[in-house]
Amino acid sequence: MIPERTFPRSLPAVVAAVWGLLAQAPTFGAEPGSICYGTVKRGGLEGGVPLPVSGPNFRSFSEEASKMGRTHVHRTVRDALVEAYEQLAGSNPETLWIYGETGWPKGGKFTPHKTHQNGTSVDFLVPVRDREGRPAALPTDVTNLFGYSLEFDRDGRHGGLAIDFPAVCAHLLRLREAAARRGIPLRRVIFAPEFVSKLRGTADCDRARTTIPWLTKRSWIRHDEHYHVDFAVPCRPYAR
Repeated sequence: MIPERTFPRSLPAVVAAVWGLLAQAPTFGAEPGSICYGTVKRGGLEGGVPLPVSGPNFRSFSEEASKMGRTHVHRTVRDALVEAYEQLAGSNPETLWIYGETGWPKGGKFTPHKTHQNGTSVDFLVPVRDREGRPAALPTDVTNLFGYSLEFDRDGRHGGLAIDFPAVCAHLLRLREAAARRGIPLRRVIFAPEFVSKLRGTADCDRARTTIPWLTKRSWIRHDEHYHVDFAVPCRPYAR
């Protein structure tokens, strides 16, 4: 038998009682903070969150990879990415932005990458334009390793597509600003050196060349179809 309960008889008392219970109840759906450990080359992640699979002007390079858990990051990184895309909706309304791999929910070794181990690294597929100069979507499917096996020539062209260098500059600046507001400045950006030299001709590119922390030496892979960003999130020591 269910024991009898004594309920308040007046409506104000009922409202006050319900409000009191709600105030003491946990907030369901609230996300805990994230904690990163170690470095991008040897580290881990606690409380990692997935990037949204898609938004009004962006999407994952692979919905399947997202479902597998390969697009998790530190929560603050996620928030900066989403804000940057919101800002770009105003400045570059026709551009579709595609992000690549980031890392596992708990970090750790992330084959085939040498980094991406503590939730502070993100790959971004290059924005492109078609032969008529219109914003286009970079093809990402199993035939080209979801974009990662595409090869651009030294002029930034692949077939009928060309890298939209001004859009790269706009994205990195909005990302840098959103990250700085959260106390996680960009630590390093890796892009093919021959492409960094092409970031000129617009106010955003002039700023990007001097304010973005570019890797000055060539990386172990060319980074022509994507640029890699590491965020300077304060991380705890990694003891494993």
